[in-house]
Amino acid sequence: MWFKNIRLYQFTRPFELSADELDKKLSEFVFQPCNTFERSRFGWISPLGKEEEALTHSVGHAVMVCARKDEKLLPASVVNDAVNEKIEELEAKQARKVYRKEKLQIKDDVIATLLPRAFSRTRKVYAYIDKRAGLLIINTSSASAAEELISGLRECLGSLPVVPADVQHAPGPVMTNWLQSQAAEGQFEISESCELFNPAEDGNSIRCSGQDLTADEIRVHLEAGKQVKKLGVVWNQSLSCVLADDLTIRRLRFEDMVLDKAQEADAETAAQQFDQDFAVMSLTLSELFNAVFAVFGGAREQDV
Repeated sequence: MWFKNIRLYQFTRPFELSADELDKKLSEFVFQPCNTFERSRFGWISPLGKEEEALTHSVGHAVMVCARKDEKLLPASVVNDAVNEKIEELEAKQARKVYRKEKLQIKDDVIATLLPRAFSRTRKVYAYIDKRAGLLIINTSSASAAEELISGLRECLGSLPVVPADVQHAPGPVMTNWLQSQAAEGQFEISESCELFNPAEDGNSIRCSGQDLTADEIRVHLEAGKQVKKLGVVWNQSLSCVLADDLTIRRLRFEDMVLDKAQEADAETAAQQFDQDFAVMSLTLSELFNAVFAVFGGAREQDV
């Protein structure tokens, strides 16, 4: 359950539903497996696991949810080969050419034939709402997966007034200055990975991992005008991550001191351990987000 990647969104007005009220809304869209001829299904499951029924789990001001999507895997090459085979067979048998409209119908028929035998891929995306901070925190680095979860919530709730988190000072130039001066702010320390890009030339970028970022070659790239797009950092000796210029957080790793704190109460059940993990994680991330907003000049006010 410990989040590994984060896309962060701000509410433009307070989220006022209780956990129970949100649970009731989600229950109308609970996940159901794909039927024989469906390509995909999206719905809500319990964040506590398949043995639990509750679709929300709250700790303090934080309410967690979990979206599940099952998708049948039909490689395009397999579909195309089967379609071409059908077309060739039909053209040879009837001595005529098959045109576009009929080809599309053949493709639909082929997909319908293959779907019952296709393997399914399951993806679960956890997220939680921090009602006090006015934030939606989604455990993914994928913009499309995050938007799918947000769309699912909007379908349940009728509306969800969130926008990508924004700050007063553009993160890219601020982190570039950190790298140039070899000094970060706000209990952040520069780690050993970065991605630099040249804003004047599309595609002109370099990625460094496990490298001494004080090296001359990094300085040369910065002097040539490259800017930071992503920077590996350690915050407060509590966690490490890669912070991007759009405030996406990747490769999030909590240090042992944080993980051990979640074990202090000696939970007797998996649900109790989940509760403790969530409490420690959400508190740590709340402090991280406050630090992120602070070093970039504060959160930008969003239009209501």
